[in-house]
Amino acid sequence: MTVQEKTKEKGIDKSLLCLIVILAIVGLIFLYSTSAYNGRVKFHDSAYYFKKQLFATSLGFMGMYLVSCMDYHLLVRFAPLFYLLSLFLSLAVLLFGDEYNGSKRWLSIGPLSFQPSEFAKVAVILLLTFILIKTDEKKQGIGYMIRTMAILLPIVGLVGTNNLSTAIIILGIGVVLIFVSNPRYLPFIGIGVAGIVFVAIFLSMASYRLERLEIWRNPEAYEKGFQTIQGLYAIGSGGVFGKGLGSSLQKLGFVPEAQNDMIFSIICEETGLAGSWFLIFLFALLIWRLMVIATHARDLCGELLAVGIMGHIAMQVILNIAVVTNTIPNTGITLPFVSYGGTSVLFLLGEMGIALAVSRD
Repeated sequence: MTVQEKTKEKGIDKSLLCLIVILAIVGLIFLYSTSAYNGRVKFHDSAYYFKKQLFATSLGFMGMYLVSCMDYHLLVRFAPLFYLLSLFLSLAVLLFGDEYNGSKRWLSIGPLSFQPSEFAKVAVILLLTFILIKTDEKKQGIGYMIRTMAILLPIVGLVGTNNLSTAIIILGIGVVLIFVSNPRYLPFIGIGVAGIVFVAIFLSMASYRLERLEIWRNPEAYEKGFQTIQGLYAIGSGGVFGKGLGSSLQKLGFVPEAQNDMIFSIICEETGLAGSWFLIFLFALLIWRLMVIATHARDLCGELLAVGIMGHIAMQVILNIAVVTNTIPNTGITLPFVSYGGTSVLFLLGEMGIALAVSRD
């Protein structure tokens, strides 16, 4: 091993790597506990969801290692191509996608199926980094910000048709990256107002989105508020230390598809306030390490990549917990590394690989 290779190896953020491994293991444990009943009832295998998630996580770690060994500048160089591919895949979902629970979010290729919206998040981080590192600071006025955000509207429109939560995250990533790269704060007031108007118009375009607002305000009055109410029962019944791992009652069909978006409520029921705060603490440490990597990045490219990944993780964690606790309307968003979803964990670990690659330099 050469001196240069040793230097690179020492440059990996080992704290971030340890946090990723811990979150992946904790997520698999919680997933097995939460999904065992549904797996046994639907597939006669209590480990059905666990085995699929374990396989996706294993692939994700291999992908993370490969990406962490790459030059992240190369990924950014191909960002426009990745963005065009995400547009194509998102359009393919609308035309040929598989429908599940009333939403088209999955695209099947042979025996495999995946969610292109997860790839879109990574593509947007890479594209905005590609654009922002080529921008002259003098040109970063309100007009430039609006034009940059407008580039995201095609993917936001395609993804948001069946997946509003991901569309909101993509817009959020755009705001975070432009905010970090721009020294002027006042124009963000205009962007904020424009964003609120855009979301309001988007919500009004479909009656089921407006219905979600009504369910959020008064879940007891609607049949579709059942999931939210049962999730809150699970959180409240957990107490300080919970009922014990595997001892949840709400996962026995009361919280539909508990292993997906509502998994945090079962975690609260089984491990209580202590377990839920421990998980939140792990996410906080992960976000902090990403912030440290961004602060010490060698160049603006690495800084923006780390900030984009940090913003994505932070927003997704906050939105999921807010939905589960009925702080905001139900948007169907997963909890990173914990909720069931092979595509999600694959691309999350891919993003972690990019962050590790930035930390190498």
